[in-house]
Amino acid sequence: MKMKARKYIAALGAALLTFAPLKADEGMWLLQLIKQQNSIEMMKKAGLQLEAEDIYNPGGVSLKDAVGIFGGGCTGEIISPEGLILTNHHCGYGSIQQHSSVEHDYLTHGFWAMNRQQELPTPGLKFRFVHRIEDITDLVAAKVKAGEVDEVTAMTRPYLGKLAKELMEKSDLKGKPGIVPQALPFYAGNKYYLIYYKVYSDVRMVAAPPSSVGKFGGETDNWMWPRHTGDFSMFRIYADKNGEPAEYSADNVPLKTPKFLPISIKGLEDGDYAMIMGFPGSTSRYLTVSEVKERMEATNEPRIIIRSARLEVLREVMDASDKVRIQYASKFAGSSNYWKNSIGMNKAIVDNNVLGTKAEIEKRFRAFAQGKPEYEGVIDKIDAVVAAEQPLLRQFTLLSEAFIGAIEFGTPTQVMDKLKKAIEEKDAEAQAQAVDELKKAFQKLHNKDYDHEVDRKVAKAIFPVYAEQVPAEERPAFYTIIEKEYKGDNNAFIDDLYDNSIFSSQENLDKFLKKPTVKAIDKDLALRYTRAVMDKVSALRTAYREASKGSELAHKAYIRGLGEMNAPVPAYPDANFTMRLTYGNVKSYSPRDGVHYNYYTTTDGILEKEDPTNSEFVVPAKLKELILAKDFGRYAMKDGSMPVCFLTTNDITGGNSGSPVINGNGELIGTAFDGNWESLSGDINFDNDLQRCIALDIRYVLFILEKLGGCQHLIDEMTVVE
Repeated sequence: MKMKARKYIAALGAALLTFAPLKADEGMWLLQLIKQQNSIEMMKKAGLQLEAEDIYNPGGVSLKDAVGIFGGGCTGEIISPEGLILTNHHCGYGSIQQHSSVEHDYLTHGFWAMNRQQELPTPGLKFRFVHRIEDITDLVAAKVKAGEVDEVTAMTRPYLGKLAKELMEKSDLKGKPGIVPQALPFYAGNKYYLIYYKVYSDVRMVAAPPSSVGKFGGETDNWMWPRHTGDFSMFRIYADKNGEPAEYSADNVPLKTPKFLPISIKGLEDGDYAMIMGFPGSTSRYLTVSEVKERMEATNEPRIIIRSARLEVLREVMDASDKVRIQYASKFAGSSNYWKNSIGMNKAIVDNNVLGTKAEIEKRFRAFAQGKPEYEGVIDKIDAVVAAEQPLLRQFTLLSEAFIGAIEFGTPTQVMDKLKKAIEEKDAEAQAQAVDELKKAFQKLHNKDYDHEVDRKVAKAIFPVYAEQVPAEERPAFYTIIEKEYKGDNNAFIDDLYDNSIFSSQENLDKFLKKPTVKAIDKDLALRYTRAVMDKVSALRTAYREASKGSELAHKAYIRGLGEMNAPVPAYPDANFTMRLTYGNVKSYSPRDGVHYNYYTTTDGILEKEDPTNSEFVVPAKLKELILAKDFGRYAMKDGSMPVCFLTTNDITGGNSGSPVINGNGELIGTAFDGNWESLSGDINFDNDLQRCIALDIRYVLFILEKLGGCQHLIDEMTVVE
């Protein structure tokens, strides 16, 4: 017999609101629950000097108000009363690249605005603050009970998006500038929260070190320790004269922020308290053994295979041309980041015996579930779903990585269909509208960061790699075209595609638009290729949805059961790119026998790694001069060394990039930017001995700003605690 929705909530609530000792480093905690879960007491034992209201205060100003979402997938913090944002260099990388050209190569040389007039408007870049959080669990449960929505649909983004808009209409925030609501499930749908964000859309670039500082170590050092990367950039929020969100205007002024983080340059010791507030993107801490294997084999492995082929091509063409290097810098960085993460995760799952740990949890759960109908057989249900969906997921990952992620060229099928219909029906108005949409789509594809010949090379690398992984009968239909019309020659098909399709060039498009015909549309190779990809995407999605039916409710029951089984230890939900707090300590670690890593690095390591023949390890001449002269000013440690990065035990993942690392007094000591190689299975299973957050020391940020960038004016607007 199924428990009623309110019983579900009550059962989970018992686990959420009780308290027992928990290791301070694990956990991505919801700010709105830190009082109920007694997290504040644990934080104080670890070294926190603040009260709960200083961190999260629904009725007033708190640390929460100095942290927000930077762009689409990172965190940023406010470090001055004038709306100055600190985030990672890799978070600002797309914006830096957006402003770069061969003539103004900010990626290579850095960018330093010497006054407000030089700060660069960055179209499309937004910064979101959490304005308010509301618990809507009872409301959703009531709607399920009343039959307005079923339990599975209630968890979906379309339904919750609609609900958020409805609640916004009834809210006192209706009509307020920049307010955007978002409703999301937590604990696999056992709880729901409505989050109101305040979104600022005039964000300007202020400072970015050269990539030889901001990306020092490149791919080689990514996800590794020790690190010597100055991974930071700075932006500023502008608002209208009333301090409200507004689109870019020359009349906008820097935002007067109600809360900003003071900066401590007092230094760090092993064991010091450290907490991080930010927006971790996604974790999967409650997977079963079968689901962990699925992640390894159906997501990580195909991603590694396809991205390896693409990255090999991009490295070659970027090394050969400054123009291409700038065009593809952001794309390469984004692709390589989770390519290496996937490699490291699969290795760490094996090295850290994650499957064994999960098997032990399952064994305990099965024993706990005996005699409890709502939990008996839940793991078996999940395993059955995985067995059905895993082959489809692997196919889908290969397909999307290859023909949606790696290869950019294609044609907008819906627009072409619309144009074809207009021609057939001799509807001049509809035809004109379709032509206009086609021109816009062409410009969107052939933008300043797209090179048709580079994409052609990528396609020639990807086509055979994909075919090696997927049986002929499971491939998109264009592979049949290759066999029948091009005698199996991938390159001949690709050359025809990239040379002669309507969307291949402005010349081809103009020629087609002079006299558009149904025949030309039907025979267009890019349309046939794109339609084949989309048809396969649609078929796999449909099959996957059918195969994965039942997984949502099984997971909901499993996570609820885990909460009950582990009570009274408080539980935290998987990351879903909402604001979280994690607390721990500055700490060194020993990954294997005979190896010990110190908790910090210095600029000595930059010179030790220097290699003028390797673009990843070039040291700017001025920085080298400063290091050799030990010209570190007030930012040096007591022994005269200049710190660069440090380690903490904080629990972070993607999305936390740029998050503030805060000491026990609520002062900024660094910014998080990476995790360590040995713990890349941490998104699935946190390892208290190995898991480390890699952070950039704020003293290195200020040193670079002052000594390399000449931006004393930016430091002057901060509150620096010595």
